[in-house]
Amino acid sequence: MPDILVVDDEQEIADLVGVYLRNEAFTVRTAATAAQALEAIRQSPPDLALLDVMLPDMDGFALCQQIRRDYLFPIIMLTARVQDMDKITGLTLGADDYITKPFNPLELVARVKGQLRRYIRYNPAGTAAPATAEPEEYDLHGLTIAKNSHKCTLYGKEVALTPLEFSILWYLCSHHGKVVSSEELFEAVWGEKYLDSNNTVMSHIARLREKLGEAPRHPKFIKTVWGVGYTVE
Repeated sequence: MPDILVVDDEQEIADLVGVYLRNEAFTVRTAATAAQALEAIRQSPPDLALLDVMLPDMDGFALCQQIRRDYLFPIIMLTARVQDMDKITGLTLGADDYITKPFNPLELVARVKGQLRRYIRYNPAGTAAPATAEPEEYDLHGLTIAKNSHKCTLYGKEVALTPLEFSILWYLCSHHGKVVSSEELFEAVWGEKYLDSNNTVMSHIARLREKLGEAPRHPKFIKTVWGVGYTVE
């Protein structure tokens, strides 16, 4: 039974989210502050966390960044802010998704299920995927990514990726030599319809490049084909 940590100082919001998630057979824990959230995670890491941006002791962005130092479970940000820059900030710091308040609880549940499906698929502790003819590992000019172990190494040094970052890089590597559009990448990884105004792919690519030590203007691994998409050669 998946364990969800809801971090929100608005009790009514936390209670509402808890009701809908429990109706879907999730186990739900709540925290009203970042300190409570970090203690709950230390005691027992959840399968997914929902983080409010506005917390009394630390903003959700900083909390997300702190969690990402040690944990890879999916993180969905909850906030009343609607500016694109706030969304990009959250995604760049390691969040996997972003939902603005007020939100439809059924949509939130659907987003949670979607993130958990990806996490189970790419997490070695999750259910194994059916055997296919697809290679289990790619080694491209010093960048190695292995599906079974969910490990990525760069010149022999491990690179810590979130499940979503791993799935993006895996998809690009599995299509190496080809140009993958933002639309194709989004729909393949997120499983949702791509919108022209969606900056999610760009934010995650920027985060991946940062982790790979890529120079923004002259990336070695994930290259931008302007007006078309991304490619790993």
